[in-house]
Amino acid sequence: MLNLLQPRLSVASIFDLDIGVLRTRGYRGLIMDLDNTLVAWNHPDAPQELLDWLATVRRYGIEMCIVSNNLGQRVEDFATKIGVSFIAKAAKPRRRAFRLAMRKMGTHHGNTAVVGDQVFTDILGGNRLKLFTILVRPMTTEEFWTTRLVRMVEHRMVRRHLSHHS
Repeated sequence: MLNLLQPRLSVASIFDLDIGVLRTRGYRGLIMDLDNTLVAWNHPDAPQELLDWLATVRRYGIEMCIVSNNLGQRVEDFATKIGVSFIAKAAKPRRRAFRLAMRKMGTHHGNTAVVGDQVFTDILGGNRLKLFTILVRPMTTEEFWTTRLVRMVEHRMVRRHLSHHS
């Protein structure tokens, strides 16, 4: 079970991802979480740094899809502004939304990566489908109260797992 909670790669933020390396390794699709991964929690606008990053991903020919557990209107408004397909109310870590995202992008489990800030949603969901999972640090500590609660459990489990493998 703990292997399902282990990301394949951890980086400080999406801006630390080497898109060229992802492309060279055969990745053609990127499933992305929204809040605290692409932008700070509940932030309505994309900063220039994110727009530049998205342009780089597009230049490498990698398809993108936002998969978020957030409500439809928030996700739709943001995704439409940046020109990326999306799936809202995804119920991650359930596999359905990840599969739907791959269908939208025309990719499959062997050439799709997932990037997100939560182990129990993004990483677990991606690992259940054998996708390449990338964990980023949350952009802010501001988030929905239930997310804060889950994060405390994640932190304890990851710390316990690391102490048993040291």
